[in-house]
Amino acid sequence: MLIKKPSDIKASQITDRAAYEQRRTFLKAAALAGVGAITSGPAAALVKPAGKGEAVSGIKDSGIGADLTPTEYEHVTGYNNFYEFGTGKSDPARNAHTLHTRPWTVVVDGECEVPGEIGIEDLLKSYTQEERIYRLRCVEAWSMVVPWVGFPLGDLLQRFKPTSQAKYVAFETLVDTEQMPGQKRAVLEWPYREGLRMDEAMHPLTLLATGLYGELLPNQNGAPLRLVVPWKYGFKSIKSIVRISFSRQIPETTWWKYAPKEYGFYSNVNPDVDHPRWSQARERYIGEGLFASKHPTLMFNGYGDQVASLYSGMDLRKFF
Repeated sequence: MLIKKPSDIKASQITDRAAYEQRRTFLKAAALAGVGAITSGPAAALVKPAGKGEAVSGIKDSGIGADLTPTEYEHVTGYNNFYEFGTGKSDPARNAHTLHTRPWTVVVDGECEVPGEIGIEDLLKSYTQEERIYRLRCVEAWSMVVPWVGFPLGDLLQRFKPTSQAKYVAFETLVDTEQMPGQKRAVLEWPYREGLRMDEAMHPLTLLATGLYGELLPNQNGAPLRLVVPWKYGFKSIKSIVRISFSRQIPETTWWKYAPKEYGFYSNVNPDVDHPRWSQARERYIGEGLFASKHPTLMFNGYGDQVASLYSGMDLRKFF
């Protein structure tokens, strides 16, 4: 089935049902009002700034995950999967300084009425009022809680007016062997590709992240623009995006193509479906160490109340 990457969060970070219901209330309001802010204020009032990167001004609080304690900055930015900079977990933090994130352009094409492109500066300016802190459980190399800065992907997709033929959304990462030296090795087929079903892409929990901890995204975390899909395994949350395409057919994604019996297209966190080489029923929280006890893996990574309806009637063992 899917990748099971060990994970890290404290017991207090596992959200109970009451918290889920609060999130559901927020998302219902968001669907009607376009993800409005619950509170406003500088980044310092939302999460403790790390003080190591360029601060993002004017961000607000989505209210999502306010009950969660963010994982330490050093873990979030120092232990990553980003094969474009090396296959070791510490390689991206060590090697990603070679990536140049300005200028940066994202092409949007395929089954849409107004295909085009948008520069990162224009994108950030366009969505300044929409950028919010989202504290979300994520499965990267381990489970962690990341205070992402970003906005719903659907807000951008609607701008390009996808047609009724658009059933899926495909994404591609930059290919540049000088900026991304890991691409000189054929560990994967480049560019890195990912995809979502259209309803998944339009869900308000599916984010385009431009920062974390109140700062612009560090290179090793997918600067300048990455996907965040918190109920799926981390390899679905593609980094350093340069192309978004609307498609009639299911897109061929990198890990699904590389090992289809291990990494399915959907890649939802599902403790009941084991990876062929290990159990996915329990996970580790980053920061607790290799010898700490594992914790029960939560279905849909704890976001079942929000996203389970997307898969109503589907065999989640077959469509993993």
